[in-house]
Amino acid sequence: MISKYWNDPLYRFLLKAVFLFIAWYFLYDLWLHPAGGIDMIVIKSLEQASYVVLETLGYVTLEASHVENIRTIGIDGTHGLWIGDPCNGLTLFALFTGFIIAYPGPLKKKLWYIPVGIIAIHLINIVRIVALSLIVYYFPDPEVLDFNHTYTFTILVYGFVFFLWYLWAIKLSGIDSMKPASDE
Repeated sequence: MISKYWNDPLYRFLLKAVFLFIAWYFLYDLWLHPAGGIDMIVIKSLEQASYVVLETLGYVTLEASHVENIRTIGIDGTHGLWIGDPCNGLTLFALFTGFIIAYPGPLKKKLWYIPVGIIAIHLINIVRIVALSLIVYYFPDPEVLDFNHTYTFTILVYGFVFFLWYLWAIKLSGIDSMKPASDE
């Protein structure tokens, strides 16, 4: 019975995706997140890169904290941004990776596309943090920050991840070359 579903590409994709989601849940929620190490590595990377971008743009940033659990970035004169675990992009890395693994395509292409996609998602997250820092500086009203954080950048970042999936599915996976020729 399971082979009937496994032979159908849609069900195979869905079964793989569900398995990978459950595996990520147990790996992250029960082990990685409580330990906190991987989240802080990603957050510190976001902080450092955002500071470099803001300073390159000519803004004086809040003094970088060397305290391990401080996750604040911003422009001097503002309260800054606090980068929480849900906003560090780690879940998006996993979501992106799971989709690419579950979707058909050559392993060789997956091995380079997954790291390139993760780096691209990390870069778009840096742009998001820099933009939110600028919003806090120029529009100090908390409602403006909240709206842009909740809606504008959620749509942009998830739209970007969807675009990366689209590129994989349509351009890179080679799935069109795997289809049988039509009888027309």
